[in-house]
Amino acid sequence: MIKNVSFFVLVAILLAGCSQPDYDVIIRHGLVYDGSGRPPVQADVGIRGDTIAFIGDLSDKTAKEEYDATGQAVAPGFINMLSWATVSLIEDGRSQSDIRQGVTLEVMGEGSSMGPLNEAMKQEILANQTDIKYDVNWTTLGEYLQMLEDKGVSTNVASFIGNATVRKNILGNDSRKPTPAELEQMKALVRQAMEEGAMGISSSLIYVPSMYSDTQELIELAKVAAEYDGMYISHIRGEAHTLLPAVQELITIAREAGIWAEIYHLKASEKPNWGKLDSVIALVEAAQAAGLHITADTYTYPASSTGLNVVLPQWAKDGGHDSTMARFKDPVLRQRAINEVRFTCSPDSTLLVGFRNPALRKYIGMSVGQIARERGISPEQAVVDLIEEDDSRIQAVYFTMSESNIRKKIALPWVSFCSDAGSYTNEGVFLKQSTHPRAYGSFIRVLGKYSRDEKVIPLEEAIRKLSYLPATNLKLKRRGLLAPGYYADVVVFDPATVQDHATFAEPHQYATGVSNVWVNGIRVLQDGQHTGAPAGRFIKGPGYRQGK
Repeated sequence: MIKNVSFFVLVAILLAGCSQPDYDVIIRHGLVYDGSGRPPVQADVGIRGDTIAFIGDLSDKTAKEEYDATGQAVAPGFINMLSWATVSLIEDGRSQSDIRQGVTLEVMGEGSSMGPLNEAMKQEILANQTDIKYDVNWTTLGEYLQMLEDKGVSTNVASFIGNATVRKNILGNDSRKPTPAELEQMKALVRQAMEEGAMGISSSLIYVPSMYSDTQELIELAKVAAEYDGMYISHIRGEAHTLLPAVQELITIAREAGIWAEIYHLKASEKPNWGKLDSVIALVEAAQAAGLHITADTYTYPASSTGLNVVLPQWAKDGGHDSTMARFKDPVLRQRAINEVRFTCSPDSTLLVGFRNPALRKYIGMSVGQIARERGISPEQAVVDLIEEDDSRIQAVYFTMSESNIRKKIALPWVSFCSDAGSYTNEGVFLKQSTHPRAYGSFIRVLGKYSRDEKVIPLEEAIRKLSYLPATNLKLKRRGLLAPGYYADVVVFDPATVQDHATFAEPHQYATGVSNVWVNGIRVLQDGQHTGAPAGRFIKGPGYRQGK
């Protein structure tokens, strides 16, 4: 009998020795900022599968993978509210410039989106490709996002459906109102995208053809998104002298459509308008007090970036780029366009960072003023000549904003953050063009420059505005917080050393100080180096309908 007892004890000991670890991942001894804005606590974080399972003392527990975060902050993954990683992720799914800042979700679709496409739109995308070549093997927005997940990306991905894309699908670049039947077709496309998982409807109202939508058309499209609990988000119709009526238009759309609304990259552009930011804040907060949910996002630099063609007169841009090129062939219209070029800042503060024509890439990093002097022509003529020679809108950087206004926006409790840029690797094809440093530094500057160094907001508030605030605005389920039951998008960084390094002269430089990043429980960044793990998923909006 005693021998039998000894046998069973031995079996029990052997089984105990073969027991499975308690967790897949334990992040130990970090200072945990849960994303709510509350002060941090020292704790361990336990992850099972793709989910946070426990936060607290796990000293007596084991895991397959452990990381000692002593002296570091542990936070929810950050959300990029305006990402242009639509093409860069096709080329390189690692999303390095954002992952290394702690970004775990890219939200795309500013005014235009990667679907729904018709055949003419697919051919236009193929014709306009430059250094990055890819097949357009999708039609709807949902198919594009699923393609990214299937191909393999390291960040989660989501998108709004752009009103420009909807309009172009039905009306092309025509500057007119849709007929009632056409409007119904446009609404059907929005409905389809919402059921596929779009976050809502977006607009970009200074660009063709988005700008051709009047307020009532936008309200009608926003009503469809509202049926699915989505958001209306907009690059508003003006950010300079028409800033206040543009903000009021967004508030009107939110009220009439019964929808949450957000202002893309909030700014008061051009020095005479800097003082208008206070009036914008008053407008938004009055709308909030009246019961509307109005928010904004911003990037952390005093310079914007868009096409050089924005300085052309509107008539020259009507109908899109091909129409512009056709007008430039008419000597009378060409001279008229030169005469009517209006710079948003001085030619010497208008920096050119992206050309399609390899022969013009010697000008990357130079200003319009410098190029004009080198060519012996006026800056206005240089604009028209360069756009024609490059056969593109040419990517430019404009130094038009106030540094003090940036601090004021960062301090607002209802403002989250974006890059308004792609997510790049600082090698290979991406080095053929320059870019805005916000692609490499917009988020890390919140933690380093503005929270730690300038003390604009405390670190716990900075993290809330990078994670839980945008997740709440997007109505994401189980994202944006470090809490049991939430997806394990986790960032570990050193608050004392996080730093951006990208400059306007040398933008392709990674931020430092983020040591480890997990996306859906899988480590994507390990001790500052990318693991290559394709852990990202297509994140569906609140209106997603399974199987649609």
